[in-house]
Amino acid sequence: MTPSDRNDYLRNAILQSPPEQLQLMLYDGAIRFALQGRDALAKKDYETSYEKLSRAQKIVLEMEAGLRPEVSREICEQMTSLYNFVYRKLVDASVQRDTQAVDDALKILRHQRETWLLLLEKVSGENDSLTALAGDDVMKPGSLSVQG
Repeated sequence: MTPSDRNDYLRNAILQSPPEQLQLMLYDGAIRFALQGRDALAKKDYETSYEKLSRAQKIVLEMEAGLRPEVSREICEQMTSLYNFVYRKLVDASVQRDTQAVDDALKILRHQRETWLLLLEKVSGENDSLTALAGDDVMKPGSLSVQG
């Protein structure tokens, strides 16, 4: 598979994914880049660590920007606090060349990813139950918004 083929595949995967799957992809990307940045820090490859940690930071900022306080102000405030903590830890890791700061950020990102998966499973199970109760001629309830 050529790099162009990989880019096309990724582009199609993103364009065809529901919002809740996109949120999971963002968590996966942030975790992947944070891990790569941590590995580069451990190898004293500071240029690569800066690049990878910066990419993880950008993803975290995008997740924060996608919050919708008009849906639930309280939840958005809590998520903003978490995202700010993770972002600051990733910046600290890059500036201070501190692998522990990356580990702190990764702990939160992994926990949030697992929480998101549990939420998706619960919503999916509820949708399946509602569909079974209502019959096949009824549409499933709307999808979960990842921004709220």
